[in-house]
Amino acid sequence: MSESTTSASAGDATASVADPRAISRDVFSATLGSICCCYTGQPLDTIKVRMQTNPAEFPGVFSTTTSIFKNEGMAAFWKGSIPTAVGMAFENAMAFGVNEALKRAFPDDPAQKNLDAPPDLGKPFLMGAITGCCSALVLLPSEVIKTKTQFVVGENVSSQEIMRRMIKHSGYKSLFAGLDAQLARDASFYALFFGGYELFCYSFRTFVPSMPEELNYFISGGFAGMFGWAMAMPFDVPKTNVQARYDCKIVGSYFPELFKIARERGVVGLYAGLGPTLARAFPANAALFLGVEMGKKLFDKVL
Repeated sequence: MSESTTSASAGDATASVADPRAISRDVFSATLGSICCCYTGQPLDTIKVRMQTNPAEFPGVFSTTTSIFKNEGMAAFWKGSIPTAVGMAFENAMAFGVNEALKRAFPDDPAQKNLDAPPDLGKPFLMGAITGCCSALVLLPSEVIKTKTQFVVGENVSSQEIMRRMIKHSGYKSLFAGLDAQLARDASFYALFFGGYELFCYSFRTFVPSMPEELNYFISGGFAGMFGWAMAMPFDVPKTNVQARYDCKIVGSYFPELFKIARERGVVGLYAGLGPTLARAFPANAALFLGVEMGKKLFDKVL
């Protein structure tokens, strides 16, 4: 279990759920981690979206990478990075903020505060699922814009233009397209994301006690990201497909798309883009958690 989530600082030990300093610390560290995560993982996320939405044209990681580079240039790998970074900042401020608030609201038994004690694995997984439902509501508009921007092939179009087209086509409700898909994906992902991070941090601290703290954060965050995405992938593929369209409903498009993909492509079709997703998950989430943990230390040092 990470030191920041078990002992943190003396101020956090007695902080209330709505303590202003604790909330500011969560938001600051999550924002720093989000920037690190976004620009580390965006190229592989773009490859994943192309493979999920058009598997006939983009069947593999290498061919997709080559096609994007040859036809659209290097900058295309970072398509949608600005709304992604903004969305990630809001998402992770919500995710880490809610997760930390839940820990303050439902603290571990005092006897479990010892870093050498086995973690209570039930709570972090359950809190992660609750966190995912909350963060999905914050992430949804930027996720819809990002997906539509990444889906555009052969056209240099900005995220602002995509948003304008969405509103013109379906009004402001289009910003919340695929809400049910977002909830399904994020609840499953965050349950294993936060729960897995706690488990990996504790395991490395227990079995590799000589490992530097920062390296533990980095590796545990990377594995937690891969762990979460491996479980959430079947929910992510239909989510990406419905949010890439302009006729997607707020609720109701997700399950028909899931069954359609499973029927037409087989169960393996629900794992389209798994390779680049897992390849992206390690460095992106390693950078995220390292940024978050270092952001907490920086915040405590400055304030």
